[in-house]
Amino acid sequence: MAVRKVRKLKLKAKVSIVCIILFSISIVLICFSNFSFFNSNNKSSDNHRVVENKHKTPKKYSFDLFMVGDALIHSAIYEDAKNADGSYDFKPMLKYIKPISSQYDLAYYNQETILGGADLGYSNYPLFNSPDEVGDAFVDAGFNLVSLATNHTMDKGERGVLHSVNYWSKQTNVVWDGQRESAEEREKIRVYECNGIKYAFFSYTTWTNGLETPDGKEYLNNVYSPEKVKNDIEKVKDKVDIVIVAMHWGTEYSMGVSSEQQQIANYLSSLGVQLIIGTHPHVVEPIEYINNGKTLVIYSLGNFISDQEGIERLTGLMMEVTINKVETDTESIVTVDSPRTELIYTDSNYGKKRSFKVYPYSKLDDSILLNYQNYYDEYKAVVSSKYSDLKWGLSRS
Repeated sequence: MAVRKVRKLKLKAKVSIVCIILFSISIVLICFSNFSFFNSNNKSSDNHRVVENKHKTPKKYSFDLFMVGDALIHSAIYEDAKNADGSYDFKPMLKYIKPISSQYDLAYYNQETILGGADLGYSNYPLFNSPDEVGDAFVDAGFNLVSLATNHTMDKGERGVLHSVNYWSKQTNVVWDGQRESAEEREKIRVYECNGIKYAFFSYTTWTNGLETPDGKEYLNNVYSPEKVKNDIEKVKDKVDIVIVAMHWGTEYSMGVSSEQQQIANYLSSLGVQLIIGTHPHVVEPIEYINNGKTLVIYSLGNFISDQEGIERLTGLMMEVTINKVETDTESIVTVDSPRTELIYTDSNYGKKRSFKVYPYSKLDDSILLNYQNYYDEYKAVVSSKYSDLKWGLSRS
């Protein structure tokens, strides 16, 4: 009996030990399993968050664009810029503009009068020819986006245009359009980039003053037609984020918007153009968004510098906008935002050397332009008549 009891006790002890061992193993396995599951869930959660964050954090790009109107270089202006040695210096005329224009990513102006070369003779209205140093002064002031298609492009014929194209081709940091030296150059696809935003820039004129380009040489002056514009834009619209068009259009000396301007603006907008920069009337005209806010139209910036008569022709606009691009995994949205403007005035103190200067209205007083505040209010009302939310005063002036 005693032997049996001992055996039973030994057996129970072994069973207990086995049970303890099995229980311990089970606990370890359960803990390990829970730990793995927890880690697995954490990893899944982290991965999910990474994907979510990637989707929710869009990439943003932007550049700031500054704009002024016509450089209309009458003989009084280039004679005022003439040095004793026969060279020209127009830089002092931009003394109060350069500190503003040089701050922007892109700065636009319209070269109204042809830079046709000294050998053709510099000349005044009605057939202009201006010194190359005009372009030098604008480039020095930071202007790097230039419109060249105007009603004065052919004032000095083919030779004048070819000289102009040669001059602008040497300005390596300047984007320009409106004149070309050949059909092949005219048809090239040009895509530019600024701060991660790709853009196309075109310049057209609806006016030629009866000075038509020779047959087969239409590339010399980019004269507007619906077919030409459509062909140009369709070639680039899938390659760029935004299309900018400079239009030389409208009615001279009229502050109202013509039906032709409205028709062209709506047509350009339908083709995908988001910014239209207008010149030619030599006076300021309204600004507005059209096509449900898809396109900003500046109908006329007026003159930037000229020797025309009348305060309204010596007054122009400075404009700034911000081009924004928001890019996600599924789409890219580009907008023309935050338009701001300010008036400028060309002053000329005749009889005094270096008399021509362009002033922001904010720098005027009655000694420079008597009753300037009244003119400011008058032209401000014109410019804001179609867009009452337009902001006045540049952010960088």
